[in-house]
Amino acid sequence: MNATPPHAAHPGHHLGHQPDHPHDLDGQAELLDLDAEVLADHIAGITAWLPVHAEPRQIVDLGCGTGTGALALLAQFPQAHVTAVDSSPGYLHRLQEKARAVGVADLVHPVQTDLDADWPDLGTPDLVWASASMHHMADPERALRKVHDILVPGGLFAVVELAGFPRFLPADAPEDRPGLEERCHAAADHLHAGRVDHRGADWGPMLTAAGFTIEGERTFSVNIAGSRSEAVGRYALGGLRRIRAKVADALSADDLAALDRLLDDDGPHSVLRRDDLAVRTERTVWAARRNE
Repeated sequence: MNATPPHAAHPGHHLGHQPDHPHDLDGQAELLDLDAEVLADHIAGITAWLPVHAEPRQIVDLGCGTGTGALALLAQFPQAHVTAVDSSPGYLHRLQEKARAVGVADLVHPVQTDLDADWPDLGTPDLVWASASMHHMADPERALRKVHDILVPGGLFAVVELAGFPRFLPADAPEDRPGLEERCHAAADHLHAGRVDHRGADWGPMLTAAGFTIEGERTFSVNIAGSRSEAVGRYALGGLRRIRAKVADALSADDLAALDRLLDDDGPHSVLRRDDLAVRTERTVWAARRNE
């Protein structure tokens, strides 16, 4: 629930950003767009909470993906201009299309780059936004210092970290393999261990060490019932498909068969046919000020 380093793979939810494989761009981009649609009110709540001293005029979105944060920030701060940074040209193109559709194309400046390499000139923003992108940096401490350097004195840095990929199914689902979703997540967490060291990190101490003053920290919880939402169904389908691609070899044969029944669009057990879906997740936000 986004440039994003080439190994990034979390939506984010950003939602997340560069796909694991180039041919997966469309699927991952669609998942990012669904994340933006389903969690629109949640994201708006985060942008409204930010403790800005005055409405920002220059914003940098680090790891912008398909534009969830950039467009939400422009909705909250309509006088601003956003420099949207990502490593994926496909994502940036999709962002430009979405910006044109809502009439803010002239307020969005896309920049394609790899933030693990040398940074281009990103101006002197008064707000920098990084949602689910900092944990993908090869050297996050270096990135934090760079953000500190480009911010104007008194500027704000908003870091959004995901608690993990959303959950969609009840704990006792599916009926023949209760707890399947949690077992899938446990397998995915095991695979990620040691590969994305800062996923779920407490960014407060690292921000302080980089010279920021923490002005606010808040965890936003999401629990959206989706029984009548086509978007929630498609979001669950896309999300569970991505998890399957990662953990298939780690699941038991019975769990994999049950998961495939959920992912069969036309089957009687498809998640698209369920009326008990929800979106449950958490995101923690740190608002860090560069001292005057």
